[in-house]
Amino acid sequence: MQNAATPPPSGAQWTISAAGHEAVIVEVGGGLRTYRHDGADYLDGYDLDEICPGGAGQVLAPWPNRIRDGQYSFGERSLQLTLTEPTRNNAIHGLVNWARWHLVEQADDAVTVGYDLPPTPGYPWGLRLRTRYAVGPDGLLVEHEATNVGDGPCPFGFSTHPYLRLPGVAVDDISIQVPGRTRVLLDGRLLPVGATPVAGTEYDYTSPRRIGDVVLDAAFGEVIRAADGGSSVTLAAPDDAVAVRIWADREFGWWQVFTGDTLSGERHRRSVAVEPMTCPPDAFRSGKDVITLEPGDTWRGAWGIRPGA
Repeated sequence: MQNAATPPPSGAQWTISAAGHEAVIVEVGGGLRTYRHDGADYLDGYDLDEICPGGAGQVLAPWPNRIRDGQYSFGERSLQLTLTEPTRNNAIHGLVNWARWHLVEQADDAVTVGYDLPPTPGYPWGLRLRTRYAVGPDGLLVEHEATNVGDGPCPFGFSTHPYLRLPGVAVDDISIQVPGRTRVLLDGRLLPVGATPVAGTEYDYTSPRRIGDVVLDAAFGEVIRAADGGSSVTLAAPDDAVAVRIWADREFGWWQVFTGDTLSGERHRRSVAVEPMTCPPDAFRSGKDVITLEPGDTWRGAWGIRPGA
């Protein structure tokens, strides 16, 4: 148990609630620790006394996923990031997921947290990051902003890392719909080496399909978009009695889906990480869908979770 005199590993906790929805946002990483509706957990979060496992609920900026060897070029600069996945010699999941964010604004049903990323040798640009979490009748809404506060243009990518679960439903029995027409092909270091259409393969989830024993840790692109430019991923029970949908606006053109097979203990294959991404893995090297923020520019994106059959 957490000692009352010892702060939680994830720092300060901010709880918001409305219309039967409740979420807990944390100081460390500015992430989402829990989300439930009418007492049912739709997020596979973590306990108060735990260090955040497997990136659960974290904000991933200024890049998502992996960068090969932590090396990339931008403009005339060749840059080297710290290798935060040393076993694969990669830089992974950005620079803010273990930083202490600060409270900007709080209400009963919403909280805004922020972090000011300083320039570093591997990413020599300053960013002002803000994230607003809100709950209401439509579920959870998360709105992000990133502003270039430096004096030169910078590369930028963004994602978030929620693990979704359906109460009482095993991962193998979940039916999932993913709106990606292509799948990124990976090497042994989980880095992209190409892409291939999903049509006619076991990775075609453009229509609902049972996960079964398939192991997923894949990025899906060429998303099928709704009229407003956004897209969504749906998880449903076999009888469709329970379902949850995660949606993202037009800023997110990629979905990463991970069935948790490399996680240990009780978290092994217990839930499905569904991550809206603005760009694919290793984008700082490939340039694919990398956002260039000019000085003073602000990027904005939104996503959310909606339970319901």
